[in-house]
Amino acid sequence: MTEALTRGVHHLGLAVRDHDAAAEFFIEALGWKEVGRNDDYPCAFVSDGSITLTLWRVKDPGTAIGFDRRANIGLHHLALAVPDEPALQATFERVSAHPGVTVEFAPGPFRPGSENLHFIVAMADGIRLEFAARSR
Repeated sequence: MTEALTRGVHHLGLAVRDHDAAAEFFIEALGWKEVGRNDDYPCAFVSDGSITLTLWRVKDPGTAIGFDRRANIGLHHLALAVPDEPALQATFERVSAHPGVTVEFAPGPFRPGSENLHFIVAMADGIRLEFAARSR
């Protein structure tokens, strides 16, 4: 068996209708920082210090088709870790109050009997985000 050639995620690119609004979500709702921008492309780069997201604006936002996780191949959701259960609840309160966010389900166990907790929301573009507390 050979050793893995990779070491984690360098960055993740998301296609969005409005890169400014998407960046605003990560900055205002989650406390991330904008770490770069290219208005010619156009895109914004945001980071929590551990992961960087590239938020690429689609060519024609007016005709862009949202991702259907049950019909298309692609990113089903992005799962972000929070340190513990109180942080998960605080994150839920901030994220669920952000304009355009749809709550899929509130904090609860991964499955019946699980001690691990999570919740899922969708950003205004329909991109699904999961927030999961680290194991107890």
